[in-house]
Order: sequence, then C-alpha cells, then structure tokens
Amino acid sequence: MATKRFRNFIVTCAPMVVLSLIILPLASADNSSSEQKLIVEIKAPAVFQKPMPDTPNDLKEMQAHVKLVAARVMPAVVNAKAKAQGSGVIISEDGLVLTAGHVSGAPGTAFILTFPDGKQVKGKALGQNKGTDTGLIQITEVGKYPYCEMGNSGDLKKNDWCIAIGHPGGLKPGRTPPVRLGRINGVPGKAEPDLVKWVATDATLVGGDSGGPLFDINGKVIGIHSRISNPLTSNMHVPVDTFKLEWTRLMKGETWGGAKGGGGKGKGQPQPKGAAFGGVIFAPDAKKLEIAAIEVGSSADKAGLKPGDLITAVNGKAVATVEEYRAEIGKGPAGSEVTIEVRRGTETLKLKGTMDKEAK
Repeated sequence: MATKRFRNFIVTCAPMVVLSLIILPLASADNSSSEQKLIVEIKAPAVFQKPMPDTPNDLKEMQAHVKLVAARVMPAVVNAKAKAQGSGVIISEDGLVLTAGHVSGAPGTAFILTFPDGKQVKGKALGQNKGTDTGLIQITEVGKYPYCEMGNSGDLKKNDWCIAIGHPGGLKPGRTPPVRLGRINGVPGKAEPDLVKWVATDATLVGGDSGGPLFDINGKVIGIHSRISNPLTSNMHVPVDTFKLEWTRLMKGETWGGAKGGGGKGKGQPQPKGAAFGGVIFAPDAKKLEIAAIEVGSSADKAGLKPGDLITAVNGKAVATVEEYRAEIGKGPAGSEVTIEVRRGTETLKLKGTMDKEAK
C-alpha cells in the first residue's frame, strides 16, 4: 500500500520536482577553452524512456543528466541585444548564431552578444525569413567560440523529453540562463495543421527567451524558441531542420517571407486585421492580450512595449480580447498617438506610441 501511495505521488508531482531541481543557475563557463564543440555525445539514461519517473532514484538520475547537458551547452547560449533583446545559440566555432527571425531583424543589424560569464562581443544579423521565423547572426570579432551541435528535428516524437534555455525577461547580470525541462507535444508534419511547421513543447517560455535553443535530451539543438502560446504549455519552436533547408539564403543575408508566426502551408500565420499595433504580435489562439513578441524597431518597440506585457486598456478603454483590442486600436487615424496600458509583473504602465498604418 505504501509503495502504491508513493507511485501516485511521484506521477502527480514528478515534473514539478524535476523542474525545481534543475532550474537553479549553473556555474559560469570559461569561453577561452572552447576550441571544440560542446557536445560530442551524451547518452541519456533509461529513465527518459519511461512515461514518468517512478522513484526518487529516477528523479536523481534525471537531475544529474540535465545538469550535465546544461553545463556542457550553457557557454554557447547568448543574449542578443540590438534595440530589443532576445536569445541565441552558437553553432559554429567562428561564431554563427541561430536565433529567431523576429530577434535578428533586418540583415546588417548590429548586435551585442553576451555570454553567460558576462563576456560581450559584437555581431551583425545575416539572413531572416519572417514567415518561418528563422534568423542568423554572425559574431564579427575573430575568435574561436563555444558551440553546440545541430540535431535533427525530423526524428522527434511526441512526448520526447527536451531542454529549453534562454534569457527570460532579458539579460540579468550575474544570472546564467535558466534551464527548463519539458516534453514535446507536437512535431513537424505529424500534428494538427497549426503545428505542421513547428515543434511544440510544454517547456515554459517567457519574453526574452525568443531565439534561444531547444535541446533534445542528449544536448543537440532541435529548435529555436519562436512564440509563446496560450496556454503556456504549448509553446512554438522553429525546427532546426528549417534552418538547414534555408541555410544558403540565410548565409547570403537575404530577407524574405510573410508575417511572422508560420504554420499552415508555409505561409505566415494570419493575424486578424488590426491585431498588430506597430509590431505587437499575439499568439494566433490568444485568449488574453499577453504580448508574444515585439518586432525590433517597430512603433511598439519604440513605445517600450515588451514580450510578456499584458495589455489591459487602449486610450483608457478596458480591453480583454484580441477583438476588443482591434476595435479600440482601429478607431484613430494613422499617425495619431495611442496610449496602451499594460501590466508588467506587479506594475501597471501607461505607454504612448504612434498608430501605424498596418494597425488599421
């Protein structure tokens, strides 16, 4: 009877326990000893093949393995800052950085890339596909950099374990990128239409994580964080195989594609008319007005809106849905001033911006 009660407790609480154990900051790594890729092969223990951990030893095995993987890949996870902030992961010794297209922005955009140990280097954006949300940044300072191996997103299966790393909330000095353990709940070409071009996971993301890496349980990059869905247990990541297919154009510094969001038949995920305020992006299935992403250099960016902000009012009128937001944001003429009230953590802010034509 006692064993049965213990098993029931583990099945209910194991994911929370694992997360609480591994989300602690890890020791910073020294970038100077990084002349080879960080991942050669790390084989996951058998516990990751189980539907759920059964015993305390299972949890300890999982914790030890995730800490090992995180310590090996962490030095290559960077904060990418231009006018706004995002994340990225280095995948070559000369400093090529995979990130989201809405983070890299237009080709040639200048970046400051910050390593977990605080070291900073300069970089510039290469190519960008707005439709699939792929982006590349090249470190422009000559050197040998820590880097991770790209995996194969086409091999993923539903319920595979995965590891998400990034800079939630942006760069915070003294804090290494948090680590989150999750599972895959949608894979490219093997799920409902909205997920055809995406990897979906329950690994919780926050604004600032965009562009950061999603790893398989062996430490290979399988995706790049793209957008936060509602609920938070269905987050979208650009499959790493998409980068491989677009590699030549990205390296040439081309920019192409439709609205960010992807899905469907490879076109941009359609946004309701008026659902964008000069660069504000909501998840397509958003049931509340939490901002999923902000386009760098947009009116929303200039107004100070950030991913994770919850919009509560437009020009003093309370709004709670995309439809209500659309109705209020569309009342003023292009070029008019708009006041957006948002809740950011425990603060309530009133931010002013200019109505863009595309918001009509």
